[in-house]
Amino acid sequence: MEKVAIYCRLSEEDRNKKFETDDSNSIQNQKAMLLEYSIEQGWEVYNIYSDDNYTGSDRNRPEFVRLLEDAKARKFDIILCKSQSRFTRELELVERYINGLFPIWGIRFVSLVDNADTANKGNKKSRQINGLVNEWYLEDMSENIRSVLTNRRKNGFHIGAFALYGYKKDPDQKGHLIIDEEAAAVVREVFTLFSQGYGKTAIARMLNDRGVPNPTEYKRLHGLRYQQPKRKNSTLWKYSAISDMLVNEIYIGNMVQGKYGSISYKTKQNKPRPKETWYCVEGTHEPIIERDLWDRVQAMVASRAKPFDVGSIGLFARKVRCANCGYTMRSSKNRGRHYLQCSNRHVAKDACIGSFISVEKLENMVIQELNALSRTYLDQDELERNVQFSQNLEQQKANWMESKARLQKQLEDNRTYLRTLYMDKVKGIVSEEDYISMADSFAADRERMEQQIKEADHRLDELEAQMQAGDQRKELIQRYTNVEHLTREMVEILIDYIIVGKRIPGTHEVPIEIHWNF
Repeated sequence: MEKVAIYCRLSEEDRNKKFETDDSNSIQNQKAMLLEYSIEQGWEVYNIYSDDNYTGSDRNRPEFVRLLEDAKARKFDIILCKSQSRFTRELELVERYINGLFPIWGIRFVSLVDNADTANKGNKKSRQINGLVNEWYLEDMSENIRSVLTNRRKNGFHIGAFALYGYKKDPDQKGHLIIDEEAAAVVREVFTLFSQGYGKTAIARMLNDRGVPNPTEYKRLHGLRYQQPKRKNSTLWKYSAISDMLVNEIYIGNMVQGKYGSISYKTKQNKPRPKETWYCVEGTHEPIIERDLWDRVQAMVASRAKPFDVGSIGLFARKVRCANCGYTMRSSKNRGRHYLQCSNRHVAKDACIGSFISVEKLENMVIQELNALSRTYLDQDELERNVQFSQNLEQQKANWMESKARLQKQLEDNRTYLRTLYMDKVKGIVSEEDYISMADSFAADRERMEQQIKEADHRLDELEAQMQAGDQRKELIQRYTNVEHLTREMVEILIDYIIVGKRIPGTHEVPIEIHWNF
């Protein structure tokens, strides 16, 4: 018996669930329909994969990912869905899996509602059209949602998943914020302390010494929605939390949104947006901070801000992280020398080991490793191996170009033979029936050769990219061989990030780990 894997998906919030762990009615209906069909076909059900409350554009659906892993391992013969859109709404995934990898893995894809079946060679175009329509649907839906959200932002409605610390969502009015008095008291204290001359790090330490939970921990303790922290010491107040709070206009009753925007409707990644594109509406909710206190704090923040000049950015700014807590190390200056230190070392007792290194020492260590790397890479033996590698790529490129030329010649011959065959049919030399049969054969050969030519073009592009990447790597190292000093431009080009540990006791050695961009 052939083994079938059943896949079900529902993207909308299910109103009929009694418990969150229950399957939705729609999922249950999908399962019942697909199980019945499997029994009718005489298939053995290997497993049922079910994703509830996931969109068709989400590539990280847990059961979807497990289904693909099991398909690759050939644990079943058939994938059965209610419709192709239940599997995916992305044309790219339709081509990659349904029309590409599944046939290679020996997996048949079947969907009931839209009659998609990879065992039927004749409906490949209909599957592609379904994929294209689903892709358009995703894009249109994304634009519609974006339009609705933009309109709500412009009208001052809060649309975020989480309320800002000091506020909570109004249960009686959607999109409205009300004051959370317990958290608001801390916000007022932070503004007051800063206006009295306390620094941001000092304020963070005072709150930590008293055991005041930071915004994330406060929300967790009170059962409120919050973003899961990714780093250690997530319960502590940090310099950055105080700094962000002191300039957030939401605390004076203005709704400010749209600071970040999505890159594409196909990904959840966001990027910062220019300040002039933010949505700011005044007087949308009750303020926590009075206007006169706000104005005093803003004046003090502005007076303490260091003026930015071209070239004044630190050599390793935003590039160095603490080995213990993972936070970005901050710069400081003492007696004319510049240092980098962990931003957590002063916020609370035993918050971090306190990684510390002078910029001069770190620069020398980076230069030393860079020069050693360049000597290793530019070693004569290594260069000879690299030349052989490049020659191998050149040979592969020549082989593929020869193969492509041969296929193009065969394709042109195919067209010539077909024209000759047509003229023979017109002259009565070949019967209509024989013409149709041979024409179909020519068409199949032509489709196969066109596909092989596309594959050759793809492979040639890959080889060209590999050859260019190899050259760029060598040029990059050669450009910075035997350097004596680093510039910010060099750091940006060469270094992804650097991990700095604590000084080894009894020595002056500080362990570092450099993550290069090449």
